[in-house]
Amino acid sequence: MTNLLKIERLTSRPQFLAAAKGVSQARGAVVVQRLDRGDGDDTVRVGFTATRKIGGAVVRNRAKRRLREAARALVGTHGEAGSDYVLIARMGTTARPWDRLLDDVKSALTRLATSTTAGPAPISAVTPASPTTGSTPGQDH
Repeated sequence: MTNLLKIERLTSRPQFLAAAKGVSQARGAVVVQRLDRGDGDDTVRVGFTATRKIGGAVVRNRAKRRLREAARALVGTHGEAGSDYVLIARMGTTARPWDRLLDDVKSALTRLATSTTAGPAPISAVTPASPTTGSTPGQDH
């Protein structure tokens, strides 16, 4: 597979916080957040994070290295142009088999891509029934 999009890194805290306001998908050992920048630039920016909940510095760095490799392999082909992505490591990121980790990231990326193109589901209006005989709706007489 070849990378079709130009990929850069997220570097500052405001960029990560902005991406957190977008949509997210949790899949297996990773959470992926996506923000459509809407600035007309086709560059995809990617950031990586791991909290202290998943372990010490060695574990967090290993998790981020694995996520960087997964992003390098998949974001260029499955990412949306003009988007910021943040990949967040979860507890099983370091122990997850490589193929399953790639499946998790790919699944999250494709779900995020389809959720924005499909649009929100329509909300149907429910009109309450007006009681005409003095009984409440749902009661059988």
